[in-house]
Amino acid sequence: MKEPRVSAMFEDLSLDLQNVKLPRYIAVEGCIGVGKTTLARNIASLFNYDVLLEQPQENPFLARFYQDPKSTALPTQLFFLFQRANQLQSLRQADIFEPVRVADFLIEKDQLFARVTLDDDELNIYRQVYTKLLIDAPRPDLVIYLQAPLNVLADRIRQRGIASEQNISIDYLKALNDAYTEFFHYYDGAPLLIVNAKDLNLANNRDHFKQLVEYILTIKSGRHYYNPIPML
Repeated sequence: MKEPRVSAMFEDLSLDLQNVKLPRYIAVEGCIGVGKTTLARNIASLFNYDVLLEQPQENPFLARFYQDPKSTALPTQLFFLFQRANQLQSLRQADIFEPVRVADFLIEKDQLFARVTLDDDELNIYRQVYTKLLIDAPRPDLVIYLQAPLNVLADRIRQRGIASEQNISIDYLKALNDAYTEFFHYYDGAPLLIVNAKDLNLANNRDHFKQLVEYILTIKSGRHYYNPIPML
């Protein structure tokens, strides 16, 4: 495994990496708009690690789903299931001496989306496919769950301006956010950090990012909660 090398973008964060054992596989999760992809990219850039990202733009059904969820829910969900399974299979087959990877998804959350979007008959088909795939997902060394209230998520979705996402309904966003809350209330598959991301600007505020990374580096096991200290 190669030694962590802080990228030029973050060289002046002054992080003390002496005697720090970094997790080899980090998964960042959270509802649409919460900032999980931004955090995953920044962590990967900070330590010069590989990043494994969902590719929603590759899903040919997604834009139609946001406009009319009932008509395209099943193909949308199955496309994401196959995509995530293929990505994790490539991760499983990678050399064990490859550097740490950071992903912006957990395969377990795929079923979370399915329960929110599919009717009973569609969910039955989805579960049969999921079972047949026999997904042997690697266990993350750390899961980071970014949490934010509904109004913050809706505002961030509007601000980032992805055309297809502007059709996401508040009802769907609320159902998804509630499902995430329930899922991580019971999650015990890996060490877990639950982050209050309401006032975090992980895209542009380097101090916010530094404080969070410093906390991440202290985690070895168990469940943890991070509430950022207000910056004056």
